Amino acid sequence: MEGVGGSAAAAMNQQRHEFSKIFQYYLDKSTPHAMYRWIGTFALASLYALRAYYVQGFYIVSYGLGIYLLNLLIGFLSPLVDPELDPSDGPMLPTKGSDEFKPFIRRLPEFKFWYAITKALCIAFVMTFFSIFDVPVFWPILLIYWIVLFALTMKRQISHMLKYRYIPFNIGKQKYSGKRGGTSGRSPRGD
Repeated sequence: MEGVGGSAAAAMNQQRHEFSKIFQYYLDKSTPHAMYRWIGTFALASLYALRAYYVQGFYIVSYGLGIYLLNLLIGFLSPLVDPELDPSDGPMLPTKGSDEFKPFIRRLPEFKFWYAITKALCIAFVMTFFSIFDVPVFWPILLIYWIVLFALTMKRQISHMLKYRYIPFNIGKQKYSGKRGGTSGRSPRGD
């Protein structure tokens, strides 16, 4: 009898492994399509907001989701090596104009940021179908507290960005303008 139960468990493990491989395959295929991934995540966030509005509840779930998303945002906006916490000789952000250029490396990469947000939205959405998570609470206090927490956290993060002069966003490829002068497309040798 134990052999039958063992083979059923092995079959379930095999199916779970196959599902994991397929899921990872499609996750890898979605990596270069950042805009479409974010559009899907915003659609999922809208679906969650509509669900929470429709049932008029789950404010604790929404508050927990908001705190988690704020934590992810801080990780996304923070450098991998924080100059305040680790003043080592390793890769650091330049603090003077004469310092060597070192690219901004995030503590939480964009893909992991997106994946964590999407996973959190899916979990929160599923939680709205179970009444055990609908704890009665006076929601305006939670909203005000979250807004204050967001404002204070962003103020601290923006002051950190200004102090160490880094911008955590890449907006297209940087374009350099060449010499302006009378060469009009000719090489410097005069060819």
